[in-house]
Amino acid sequence: MKTFTSLLTIVFAILIAIPSFAQSPATSPAGVSLGTAAQATGATGQPPNPEEMMKQMMEMSKLNENHKLLADMNWNYSIKMWMSPDPNAKPQESKGTATRKSAMGGRYAVMDVTGKMQMPGEDGKMKDMQFKGMGVEGYDNVKKKFVSSWIDNMGTGIQFSDGTYDPATKTLTYTSEIEMMPGMKTPVREVLKLTDKDHMMFEWYETRGGQEKKTMEIAYTRAGKK
Repeated sequence: MKTFTSLLTIVFAILIAIPSFAQSPATSPAGVSLGTAAQATGATGQPPNPEEMMKQMMEMSKLNENHKLLADMNWNYSIKMWMSPDPNAKPQESKGTATRKSAMGGRYAVMDVTGKMQMPGEDGKMKDMQFKGMGVEGYDNVKKKFVSSWIDNMGTGIQFSDGTYDPATKTLTYTSEIEMMPGMKTPVREVLKLTDKDHMMFEWYETRGGQEKKTMEIAYTRAGKK
């Protein structure tokens, strides 16, 4: 009942705030056009009427080629992390699994990640700890950007990222900002290259002191493949 009431509230708010939504959709990163009836009306300088606004909202909810990039898949992964300030230090390495499933009729993909990570224990010695993470990915037709969120058992915050897709290189690039300690905000760039249907490579870059450095790399292989 609460969810249904919230939906009615959202629709009502859209209808009474039409001028705020009068915008002209452009071409998405993957080359998908999102032309609507409201776009033509907006070109005249007049806001669309409620019927046209509803048509635009329904158009924006449709799936397109961008959403097909977020396919269901089970992965095995190998991860490398450069945690030491010593540039010559070897990276920490571990393995795990990731399951990606579609949600909301293919509009989103939910990835569940399980693995191990070397972390200092109460005695200060490094030991294996179970790592759990979950990401939600999608393509926002309104923003014309890929969007994602991430949570894991190593923190209490939620990371929000957005980015674009380059079909020539089959690469998704996201940007975000993380705050692992109070006041210590770090710009992040994430690069996910869709190598082929069985492999993908993820790279994580952090900017500290004005210098960008790769601190993590994950090689994904589809379960059952080499």
